[in-house]
Amino acid sequence: MNNPVNVIPLDRGDESQLRVDLAAALRLAAHFEWHEGVANHFSAAVSADGKKFLINPRWKHFSRARASQLLLVDADDSETMNRPDAPDPSAWSIHSAIHRRVPHARVALHLHPPYATTLATLKDPSIKPLDQVTARFFNRLAIDMEFGGIASEEAEGERIAASIGNHSSVMMANHGVTTVAPTVAEAFDAMYHLERAARTMVLAYSTGQPLNVMSDEMAESVAREWDTYKDAEFSHFEEMKQVLDEENPGYAD
Repeated sequence: MNNPVNVIPLDRGDESQLRVDLAAALRLAAHFEWHEGVANHFSAAVSADGKKFLINPRWKHFSRARASQLLLVDADDSETMNRPDAPDPSAWSIHSAIHRRVPHARVALHLHPPYATTLATLKDPSIKPLDQVTARFFNRLAIDMEFGGIASEEAEGERIAASIGNHSSVMMANHGVTTVAPTVAEAFDAMYHLERAARTMVLAYSTGQPLNVMSDEMAESVAREWDTYKDAEFSHFEEMKQVLDEENPGYAD
């Protein structure tokens, strides 16, 4: 499949476009009601080493996010939280650690969406391969069972970053979920499908009927097929930005 026009992944160094995309992702999280009040946080690296990154400002509603208002911070700057425009403490704890420790996490989206968070409260928060969407995460979902409270301390952020490993999606027990990716589009698409997969799991559990879980062989085959639709992830994000342009414009300002 060839990349459609206008959905080719953007250069990592294009900070202005990263700002637009990250602001769009924040508004889309509100659009889908994945956010929680003025909490939760998204980030995107702008430097080659990933340590300089954009992050949403403290306690601003996602539905009002603007590209120009995103903060530019440095994961190695110990004075960040002493400044008047400091980000949310848990945002700094989690995202500074991710951008220091996880090279493949150019973009990190952390949310408490309803179905994924519900799944995260279970003794077994895994996503079982029940359909095409749940199978996307077969053997591809990190599960962090070591909840340490609201992640406002450096040690908790470092532990969360370490739990990601080489995965791109993380189920955080008693907490929420995080997706990481090279681009905003890929991280957004992963979050969208992670919440959809969690919804399927919660609804399936709610029936009280036995789950019809795929064989490992079939689940792995389906998960690999998702890779052939990689370009659709960029199209998905571009389409959703057009929805924003019609329904909630201004994120690019």
